[in-house]
Amino acid sequence: MFSNDQKSAIEAARAAWTPTRRLVVPALEDAMYEPVSVLDTGFVRLVDYMGGDDGIVQGARVSYGKGTKSTSDDRGLIRYLMRNRHTSPFELAVIKLHVRAPIFVTRQWFRHRTASINEYSARYSVLEKEFYFPRPEDIAVQSASNKQGRGTSLPPEQARQVLDILRDDAARCYDHYLELLNEDAAGGTVDPARPSIARELARMNLPVNIMTQFYWQINLWNLLHFLRLRADSHAQYEIRAYADAILGLVEKWVPLTYGAFCDYMRDAALLSGPALRVLRAVMAGTPVDPKAEGLSRREITELATLFPEIAPRLTGG
Repeated sequence: MFSNDQKSAIEAARAAWTPTRRLVVPALEDAMYEPVSVLDTGFVRLVDYMGGDDGIVQGARVSYGKGTKSTSDDRGLIRYLMRNRHTSPFELAVIKLHVRAPIFVTRQWFRHRTASINEYSARYSVLEKEFYFPRPEDIAVQSASNKQGRGTSLPPEQARQVLDILRDDAARCYDHYLELLNEDAAGGTVDPARPSIARELARMNLPVNIMTQFYWQINLWNLLHFLRLRADSHAQYEIRAYADAILGLVEKWVPLTYGAFCDYMRDAALLSGPALRVLRAVMAGTPVDPKAEGLSRREITELATLFPEIAPRLTGG
C-alpha cells in the first residue's frame, strides 16, 4: 500500500506533536495520518479536521447567549439540532481525508459536489499498476428488480472465470499504457525510435478499476448526507466499504453527533403525507386503499417492508 519512504513519512507525522489552543478531539488525534485499509488495495486516511461536538454546541449556542447553556446538555442540544435539521452548526465542523479508491468508486463519490477535491493527475504523473478486483463472493448477476444493483452471487467456478477476465484485461491495458508512454519507471525513454504518447492520451485505455488517489475536504453536515446514502444497504458494496470506514472516524470525531445521526438519519425513515394517512387509518382499524390515497406500487411495498405487521392490509393479503 505504501513504500518504505511513505511509511517513514507517515510515522514521522504521527510522532510529531504541535501545541494548539483550538478545540481538539483526543480520539481523533490518535487516528491522524493512520490509513484505514479498504478493499485490500485502497484506504481512507485522516489528514486534518476542525471542530467536534464541542464546536457544534458552541456554534449553536451563540444564537441564544450564555443564559440558556444550563438548560440543555450537549447531547440533548445536538439531538435537537439533528432532529429538526438545523444544519448550520454541523457545517462548522470540517474534515479532510486522503483516499485511495478505484476510479469507478470515485465517479459515484464525486457526485457529492459540496466538497473540495484534489485528485492525482494522470495528465502529469503515471498511474501505478494497482487495480481493484472483487472477491469471488461479491461477483453477482444483474438484479432482476433493481437496474443498478446486483442479484445472487455466481457459483465459485463462474466467479473465477469472471476474475480471470478482469485480471487479464487490466494487465493487457496497463501494458499497452506503458507501451504508449514509452517510458521507464525513472521517467526515461525506453525506445528512442518510438514516439512517447502524451500522458493525457495514453491513459484513455485504462479500465475504471485502476486505483486513484484524492484529498477530500467536507463539512460535517454534507459528510453525514454522503454517509446516509453511501453507508446504506442499497449502495454499491465498494463505495459502502469506504463509507463504513469513514463512519468509524466520525464516531471517534463527534460521538454525540454520530449517535444522533444513527437515530435520526441512518436508522430513520421518511414518510410522505399519503403514507402517514394510510398508516393512521391502519392503526385506527378503518378501511384503507393505499392506491386511492396516492401511493404508488413501489411506495406500498416500501411501507409494507417498514411495517411488516400491517403489510397484509396494505397489499390485500
